[in-house]
Amino acid sequence: MGFSDLGCYGSEIDTPNLDKLAANGARFSQMYNCARCCPTRASILTGLYPHQAGVGHMVNDAGVGKEYQGFLRDDCITIAEALKSSSYHTLLSGKWHVGGAYQANKPETWSPGEPEHPIPTQRGFDEFYGMLGGGGSYFNPPYMMRNEELIEEGGGGYYLTDAISENAVQMLRDVPNDEPFFLYVAYTAPHWPLHALPEDIEKYVGRYLDAGWDGVRQKRYENLKKLGLLNNEWALSPRDPSAPPWKDTPNKEWEDLRMAVYAAQVDRMDQGIGRIMAELEKDGKLENTLIMFLSDNGGCAEFLAEDTNHAEPFRYDIPTHDGRPMRIGNTPKIKPGPDDTFMSYDLPWANASNSPFRLFKHWVHEGGISTPFIVHWPGKVRSNQIFHNPIHIVDIMATCLDVSGTVYPTEYNGKAITPLEGESFAPLVFGNREWQREEPIFWEHEGNRAVRAGKWKLVCKYPGKWELYNMEVDRTELNDLSGQEPAVVEELSKLYEQWATRCGVREWPLKPHS
Repeated sequence: MGFSDLGCYGSEIDTPNLDKLAANGARFSQMYNCARCCPTRASILTGLYPHQAGVGHMVNDAGVGKEYQGFLRDDCITIAEALKSSSYHTLLSGKWHVGGAYQANKPETWSPGEPEHPIPTQRGFDEFYGMLGGGGSYFNPPYMMRNEELIEEGGGGYYLTDAISENAVQMLRDVPNDEPFFLYVAYTAPHWPLHALPEDIEKYVGRYLDAGWDGVRQKRYENLKKLGLLNNEWALSPRDPSAPPWKDTPNKEWEDLRMAVYAAQVDRMDQGIGRIMAELEKDGKLENTLIMFLSDNGGCAEFLAEDTNHAEPFRYDIPTHDGRPMRIGNTPKIKPGPDDTFMSYDLPWANASNSPFRLFKHWVHEGGISTPFIVHWPGKVRSNQIFHNPIHIVDIMATCLDVSGTVYPTEYNGKAITPLEGESFAPLVFGNREWQREEPIFWEHEGNRAVRAGKWKLVCKYPGKWELYNMEVDRTELNDLSGQEPAVVEELSKLYEQWATRCGVREWPLKPHS
């Protein structure tokens, strides 16, 4: 999901429940993820950079060492494992995707629970319902599990987003009112395929027909400035070179429908969050619950390349629940949305999702790593605040441990544990507006690399050269200052190399050991 895909971040998509959380809590304008799904999830769960957690690339074992083994390492500790030491109930409803490679049409190649395929209940979660792998049909999802048992889901009105919400609600109901809990709700929405319910799609059909992606990008940019989330000095980045002007685009009604289905996926997720909020409120738990919301990467221009570098349609060629063949591909002859289709919304719409930034999921320019981030805690976090402090998802675990009074261990299960990388931002949201991260923030994914230190960001789109941007005046990364500030480039590149060495980052492309 892109930076501007929520109503409270400038979108035309209806997200009243998340908007309410934002109005009664805080929004961050500079929260960063790790540019792709499973590396981000590894960081959220461990408070470490992805390589330190074992998911330096994706969930396939790259054959170059434990930094790229594709599943959580045993010298890190998950947030669930840590919080259990403070008597928390630990619950997960949704996507796991940090436990090795799963391919739905080759079940003989994986076995959940074996050493290279750890499951949530082996990494600290008391309860788990959800998907072990990266993505798939919302109506007939693959590799689904409840606790330690593989289950088949689908048919009879089943829709994955609703199931994640409903299981999250049930987990909350099962927690005694006077006992603490940690609930990780990991939606797949709005990951491709474009699957949504007809009543949700209908709300959005025609909404994008006149404005197209050009109009959506411009409108969201203006809204973000009005909301105070963007500096007026930051120009809107140009339309991506690979996206045609909307006025020259053929098949406009089909393109409108693709974005309508995407919006419907976000909408349905928001509805589910509303049900979770209602359950917390009904049980009197809302006042004493810290809630955080974010996306695992920017808007996605890729298609059918979740765990690999190249599209592999055969991985998703799985019949519907009642046996109909899957129609795979982005073609105007097929309307997106139903259970027998497999499409994405494509690069031009992803460019709109990421307004006002450049590039997408996978890259570490702002479009790939910037996420909406909402923090809500009645009585603790003052309403309708906006923070512009740069923070990173490694800081989430540190913050949760801080507010729960949990000590991060030096060893776990007899093994020395990698020291926590994150820094608690609890002082900031609780009122200390002078708080700033002490350490720079770093990224590396498929050779795309970056470092953020204060106002400076040094970034490289593989296999290109370093670019330097002053983020105080140019967060949309339009004016490269690397030629004018060589000393800054040298200083930040040294910091990056030191970090990369410490975290076991390898040169891209990876070369497996023989």
